Amino acid sequence: MPKENTKKYSLEFGKKEKVLNYACQTYQLSRPNKVGAVMALIRECQPQTFEQWETWYFENAVTEGKNSFRVTKESLTELGERLYAKITEVVIPEWIEAFENLTEEDCVAYIYNLTINRTYDGYLREKSVVNDGLAKQFPNLIFEESTPELDHAGDIDYIAKVGEKAIGIQIKPITAKANFGSYSLTERMKASFNDFQEQFGGKVFVVFSLDGEIANKEVIEEIQKEVKRLESC
Repeated sequence: MPKENTKKYSLEFGKKEKVLNYACQTYQLSRPNKVGAVMALIRECQPQTFEQWETWYFENAVTEGKNSFRVTKESLTELGERLYAKITEVVIPEWIEAFENLTEEDCVAYIYNLTINRTYDGYLREKSVVNDGLAKQFPNLIFEESTPELDHAGDIDYIAKVGEKAIGIQIKPITAKANFGSYSLTERMKASFNDFQEQFGGKVFVVFSLDGEIANKEVIEEIQKEVKRLESC
């Protein structure tokens, strides 16, 4: 029998989608501290209809962070208004300037730099953080580069064996988030980290690198606690 098509409720924005997505991600307007942990919420709700999910969301969604608040239709509208302001006042002017000055040489150099230079920088950064940082802090752990399957989305860079179990390590340059203290995982990354823990038993830790050194030193204590937990299991 032919597979029945699943009805889609998502709106289509055509060519506008790219700029909307870019601005929304750049200014972090869809993070849990703005709209709540939506995937966790819908899994908790287990809705049978769209209307059930919509009602349940506004009754239960609370933003994450210090200044948490209940999400309302008005707060989502305000986010949309902020998105429009960012696009019209910042993104469009910046893109117009970039388009006017963009050259073919820029494009060629960008592709080469992205493929060769940045890959090598990232490789050196990871090696330094692991070999000169984590491996010295945890001499009894065996650190291994992740498989392509685990690292397909850049989620897991290294795994550290703790007996038959393992913890995961994601290494990010400090430039990935100027204030790493407020860094928050995307819903996709949370799901990926949960999948890792189900498979290997240990948590995944985000390690920020600054000039090849561990910037968020507190992660070392967090890893120590997790190693002790796994060793006692």
